[in-house]
Amino acid sequence: MLDNVAAVILAAGKGTRMKSGLVKVLHPVAGRPMIAWPVAAARNAGAAPLVLVIGHQANAVRNTFRGDTDIRCAMQEEQLGTGHAVACARDALSGFNGTVLILCGDTPLLRSETLEQLIRHHRTHAAALTVLTAVLAEPYGYGRVLRDEAGRVLRIIEQKDATPEEQGICEINSGIYCMEADFLFSNINKIGSNNAQNEFYLTELVAMAAQQGLTCLAVPTGDSDEIMGVNDRVQLAEAARILRRRINCDLMLSGVTIIAPEQTYIEHGVNVGPDTIIHPNCHLSGDTIIGSGCEIEHSVSINGCRIGDDCHIKAGSVLEGAELHRDVAVGPMAHLRPGTVLHDHVKIGNFVETKKAVLGEGSKASHLTYLGDAEIGRDVNIGCGTITCNYDGVNKHRTVIGDQVFIGSDVQLVAPVTVGCNALVAAGTTVTRDVPPDSLAIARVPQVNKEGWCLKKK
Repeated sequence: MLDNVAAVILAAGKGTRMKSGLVKVLHPVAGRPMIAWPVAAARNAGAAPLVLVIGHQANAVRNTFRGDTDIRCAMQEEQLGTGHAVACARDALSGFNGTVLILCGDTPLLRSETLEQLIRHHRTHAAALTVLTAVLAEPYGYGRVLRDEAGRVLRIIEQKDATPEEQGICEINSGIYCMEADFLFSNINKIGSNNAQNEFYLTELVAMAAQQGLTCLAVPTGDSDEIMGVNDRVQLAEAARILRRRINCDLMLSGVTIIAPEQTYIEHGVNVGPDTIIHPNCHLSGDTIIGSGCEIEHSVSINGCRIGDDCHIKAGSVLEGAELHRDVAVGPMAHLRPGTVLHDHVKIGNFVETKKAVLGEGSKASHLTYLGDAEIGRDVNIGCGTITCNYDGVNKHRTVIGDQVFIGSDVQLVAPVTVGCNALVAAGTTVTRDVPPDSLAIARVPQVNKEGWCLKKK
């Protein structure tokens, strides 16, 4: 990590090609708002402070980084080009005299390692300005890098202003720069707008540096994916695909088995322990943590959960905001909603739904059950078709079930109600009053057999 580095991140544009009511840089990419990726890259490279140049939906962009003390914001009321945008950041960096990174808020694939290499090259050669470039077979739409016979950078010319000969150049401008603050802020207000767009291009600083006899460098990146800007939904999907591939590769290298990486969707912020196996079509998101030795079967969705070691999440299950301790089995086709806590060796079977339910060690609900607002002890058996009736139409109420209770099939527990330890609730019972410990609770309408009744109906 480097010191005496600041960053300016351009995020004022609307992004009209997204055709969205949401400003472009806030569209999510692999679990983060798009702008959060270049912010993280700059921060991890050592940049502080980081200045966001904002305009469209400024409050929404600002609130995305609420509480981040290293973030400052500068307003660009009218979008007049990249040079104008950087000029708007001048006051936010008043007194800073180090190296300034200039990034775009729509480049989520940029790595911090690339920025560190850019800064080191810039400083090693005592440059005033260094631009990150790439060589593309199809450079249409990008600004071209013009060098002299010795390879020194002379200027950058935009596609719309380039001659046919200049358009044949394949080295392109990424829009990512490294500049010394004194050079940047002594020249930024000298940029003119004599071009096809009548905008103030930041690229004019390259020509200024060359004209002043200052060292002006270009550093090609080895991975052109990193500089890809996202302008529409097609590019958004492509960026997300590349980021997921990176995430999956990092996990596999750390000891996680991902059977089909291209069909596995793991977002930023998810942690998975070694020797866990993840089957195809799984979606893992939020601040999920999965322990070691787990198996996540196909088509599972997990969001914001804590899952302990040796757990088995079976096919088609959905988990959100749940906490699973060690050796827990869930599913298939189970739904764990927020507030669910499953202690060691708990079993939740197929078509079981839980919400704000705590199950003690060794308890099980094997199938076709709803457990909401419930506190359930150790070694409890919940029979098929059991329901905790937690909502009276106005308020939610809790059900408490003690240790070693046996709940028979098709039982309704009308909360608030408590079932004491070691009690047995017979199948088909509707429990409306507390059940004392060691008791049998049974509530059924007496069976009546009317012989010959069917024959009379016929």
